[in-house]
Parts: sequence; C-alpha cells; structure tokens
Amino acid sequence: MSSADHIAAIDLLRARAFPAAPGRSEHGYGGPGFHVAELSTHDQMWDDDGTAHEETELRYEAERDALTVLLSRRWGEPQIFSLTGILVRLLAQEVDGEGEPVPDPWATLSESVPDVHLWRADGHWIAVGVAHWGERLALQLVAVITEVDPP
Repeated sequence: MSSADHIAAIDLLRARAFPAAPGRSEHGYGGPGFHVAELSTHDQMWDDDGTAHEETELRYEAERDALTVLLSRRWGEPQIFSLTGILVRLLAQEVDGEGEPVPDPWATLSESVPDVHLWRADGHWIAVGVAHWGERLALQLVAVITEVDPP
C-alpha cells in the first residue's frame, strides 16, 4: 500500500463509528472506543539470517515517518509517546494483581509497539507505529484512532 492508501484507511476509520464489541474489520481490528488499522504486515521470517527482518523493520519505520510528515501537515508535530511504561505496568499487574487496569487499545499496543507518533484531532487520538512481534516474527505498520485517552 502507498502512503495515500494508508491516509485513506486512517480517514475512513476516523469517520466510522467505533464497534460496540471487540472484533476484526477489513482494515484490522477494533473495540469500544477504538480502531486499529494494520496498514502493512510482513509475516514470519524463519529462514532469514536477520537481514530481511532488519530491512523490513527499517522500511516500516521509514513508512511511519513518511506518514508522520503527511499527518503533521494536518495536525502539527506529533508527540512521540512511549508505550514501554504501559507494558511494564501490565507485567507488574500480572505479578502482583494490583493497579488500575490499562484500557485498550493501549494495553494491546504496548505488547508489540514500543512507541507511537501521536496527535489529538477532532476529539480523537490518532497514532502510527511499528509493531514488533519478536525476533524474526511479523512486523506491522499500524494506525490507531481512539477516543480513549493514553494512560
């Protein structure tokens, strides 16, 4: 998909109502208060020596940065928002069972996306990032449209 296709998917989801229950859509998945668009996916690379995975990761980061330039023309410079603290919080909750729950989409995103480029526009949060599903596993360029405030 091109940057124009990615922007079109983001715009489509911004205009669409959020689903009442979690589930899949033609662009990815969503739930109450959010949509996650899986803009590009590169599946597992088991026979790779690491080179193709690294090249794909760099390509997806470049695509995220290109989208950031285009979206910044609409909404200004994004906030670079780390999701690592959310992941640490989730892991601590698993161990001790304490703490306030982290809402989706932020909880799910924190499991694979280290950081997002984040804007606030028209009552929604819009974010783009690169999901890393483990060494030599799938990579995804994702966009998030949500009314759920980041924790």
